[in-house]
Amino acid sequence: MIRLILILLVLGIVALLVYAATRPGSFRIVRSIRIQAPAARVHALINDFGAWAQWSPWEKKDPAMTRTRSGPATGTGSVYGWEGNKQVGKGRMEITESTPPSRVLIQLDFLAPFEAHNMAEFTLQADGDTTEVTWAMYGPSPFMAKLMSVFFSMEKMVGPDFEQGLANLKALAERPPLQDTPGT
Repeated sequence: MIRLILILLVLGIVALLVYAATRPGSFRIVRSIRIQAPAARVHALINDFGAWAQWSPWEKKDPAMTRTRSGPATGTGSVYGWEGNKQVGKGRMEITESTPPSRVLIQLDFLAPFEAHNMAEFTLQADGDTTEVTWAMYGPSPFMAKLMSVFFSMEKMVGPDFEQGLANLKALAERPPLQDTPGT
């Protein structure tokens, strides 16, 4: 009886590994939102890692995380690194392409709790003073990622964070600019 259970267990593990191997070799997560603000204003908030503290969904998950910035303050070559708790991990982002006011492409390197190298892409479609913002993340799915996808959905894990980040970005971009007080 124990032998039969062991054989079934081994067959189950083999079946799981074979199934994982047949999973897609890449992934793509996409979310969009319509923002009542000009594309240039929204692009400026995405193109500046210094502004991310005001809208990034991960900032609230670990307010004590350490952050580093290097390279230009904004645009291509700007680098942001972080190290925090289990929810945010450790990683690095670099803007590899910035096309104002329509696109920002970011190389996203996660170093912990697992290593992954992906791209994040923001596309902005202007329509008068309204902007359709799309946030996508895509990359390869090596075998371990495929195996994890059998049990965990990247869409369900990351999608809500993108939705929260876009809602935060919308609130920030739609906020009226501060007015200078006369005489100050």
